[in-house]
Amino acid sequence: MQHNVKPTRSTSRGDPWPVRWGLTLAALAVLIVLVLVPVVNVFYQALERGLAAYWHNLFGDPNTRHAILLTLMVAPPAVLANLVFGVACAWAVTRFRFPGRAILLTLIDLPFSVSPVVAGLMFVLLFGMQGYFGPWLRAHGLKIIFATPGLILVTAFVTLPFVVRELVPVMEAVGPEEDEAAVSLGANGWQMFWRVTWPNIRWGVLYGVILCNARAMGEFGAVYVVSGHIAGRTDTMPLRVEKLFQEYNTPGAFAVASVLTFLALVTLALKTWLEHRERQEIAEALASTKTKEKQ
Repeated sequence: MQHNVKPTRSTSRGDPWPVRWGLTLAALAVLIVLVLVPVVNVFYQALERGLAAYWHNLFGDPNTRHAILLTLMVAPPAVLANLVFGVACAWAVTRFRFPGRAILLTLIDLPFSVSPVVAGLMFVLLFGMQGYFGPWLRAHGLKIIFATPGLILVTAFVTLPFVVRELVPVMEAVGPEEDEAAVSLGANGWQMFWRVTWPNIRWGVLYGVILCNARAMGEFGAVYVVSGHIAGRTDTMPLRVEKLFQEYNTPGAFAVASVLTFLALVTLALKTWLEHRERQEIAEALASTKTKEKQ
């Protein structure tokens, strides 16, 4: 016996327009108050006395000038270290199954769960004069804490998860089939990586590097602990902003803060552009696949 079941029409509706507009306006209000107004205020305070005073606040003070240069010296090595480690670690956890894999992924996320101040203290306990490796470092004339190497180490630590966490989902989605096919056709490891793996992961790598660099330049807590806060020697831009503000040099503090804000805006623009390019490439690949199927 057959029963004719009529398809039921969905009676679900969208939310009423007052709810939609109310939520939209509330979100815009929060965005304006918490993001737009502070950003505009930073540039207003920095440029309030004119471009000449702004330029002098940035480059007329030797301590501020050194803080900018030191930040540009610390961030690239930390980002490069995380790039190499991130690619290698993502490759290991997505292409191999080994004991301790879950523990490794958990340890990679450790910088997200530990306060940067605690991370800085950990490095002081390891490499400080009274730390575990302090006597050996002192005997060999090496200085980690209160010096540039310590700043690079803690910056690399707090930015550790960015590249790895961007690459792991990408490499899991791509799968190992193309890599295995390249090896079966006679490609060596480097040929397989540059010609097969890299085209599939390059956007994820760039995305992770951009986020890593933004965090590296803006890190405060861990750098504050290991730097000693020495003006003209170990002050980075975030530390210099805090010191200038404590000295009641508001124009100078906002001038340096405007540089960090500008870097954040550039990072956001690059992130948006990468997402657009990735979506565009996916759309082109799907269109090409459909065209081949029709043929």
